[in-house]
Amino acid sequence: MIAVPMTLAYLSTPILGLVDTAVIGQLGDAALIGGIALGGVLFDLVFTTFNFLRSGTTGLTAQAVGSGNALQEHAVFFRASLLAIGLGLAVVLLRAPILETGLLAMGGSAAVQAATRDYFLVRALSAPFALMNYAILGWFIGRGQAGTGLILQTVLNGLNIALSVLFVIGFAWGITGVAAATVVSEITACLIGSTLVARSMRGRPLPTLAQVLEKAEFRRMIAVNRDIMIRSFTLLFAFAFFTSRSAVQGDTILAANAILQKFFLIGGYFLDGFATAAEQLCGRAIGARYRPAFDQAVRLTLVWGFVLAGLAAAVFWGAGDAIVAFITTAEDVRTTAGQYLFWAALTPVFGVLAFQMDGIFIGATWSRDMRNMMLISLALYLASYFVLFPLLGNHGLWLALEIFLGIRGLSLSYICRIRAAETFRAAA
Repeated sequence: MIAVPMTLAYLSTPILGLVDTAVIGQLGDAALIGGIALGGVLFDLVFTTFNFLRSGTTGLTAQAVGSGNALQEHAVFFRASLLAIGLGLAVVLLRAPILETGLLAMGGSAAVQAATRDYFLVRALSAPFALMNYAILGWFIGRGQAGTGLILQTVLNGLNIALSVLFVIGFAWGITGVAAATVVSEITACLIGSTLVARSMRGRPLPTLAQVLEKAEFRRMIAVNRDIMIRSFTLLFAFAFFTSRSAVQGDTILAANAILQKFFLIGGYFLDGFATAAEQLCGRAIGARYRPAFDQAVRLTLVWGFVLAGLAAAVFWGAGDAIVAFITTAEDVRTTAGQYLFWAALTPVFGVLAFQMDGIFIGATWSRDMRNMMLISLALYLASYFVLFPLLGNHGLWLALEIFLGIRGLSLSYICRIRAAETFRAAA
């Protein structure tokens, strides 16, 4: 009952990205599509780096629920909220230097960089609300309230889609309209989510400020979040590297790869429902110190994850050309994307084990291992690129990405067996 609602909820996120790209794609300018791609990567480097506010909150909340500690369950939310507000305000204040540093690192043509500036400077204003939404969603998932998570994500992304179409097509605001739609949607979702949290806590014990700021627990949250942040930043660096290596091949390949990356994102979010179920179920099992429940959660989420990965790959391969044609009217971009469609269709199969292991490790709060395996995988990804790209060009770039995904899943799977044995032996 957790996986299905969260699969539906997460699917709305890449659909949003697809619609944003499609709306801009109707203008027939590859530079604008490239601007969305670079702006999205820069935004992800900053904001999704802080996705630990979602995943870290989920794991810690689930463990508090499993141990029956309602006071700790609420304290986790308030700790995450303090971090979200502080980090969000910092991003707003530093958005200009963050943008210029990112553009300097990633490159792109003058037209692409101009579009990226218009997009990023507006969208970054949503930072405090976006990070609060991470904390709110993580808390509800950790409590097993997947239906509430579905509502919040549907409101956030549904409103964003509608406003993107209105602002770009209706009001002719261009790429700035896509960014403005995100800002309004994040604010709206934050207000609704905060109201739902207040209702959930009504009549239940609330922690004092001293309990929220309790040093040992706050240090634990920061340690978990620090490791997840490094892991997330490393993952985003890998995708930013992919985008920057696309940009040096010209605006057409950049636009084609950006569209095909949407396939990977759709596949990832399609599979994230079961990864989220693993977070909550494994976290509760660890909190309750019950090994059979942990093993069953791992087994079931992995089996269903691989089934859905095969289904996603088949859909992408069969319908990929039609999806690309829907997104952009630029014939050169359509033709180029068709040449690399095979690789995009394979990404769910190569990535599914990593996605599911992420859920297990987040629920168990084995964040240090997630960080370490991600760093090892990144090193092998970069090494693969520098060998394969001179030989195969853009095909080599895509193959290096598949290798990165596969190594991450296999390494985490190996470590999972070791950590489970240690954790439940210590609890015995």
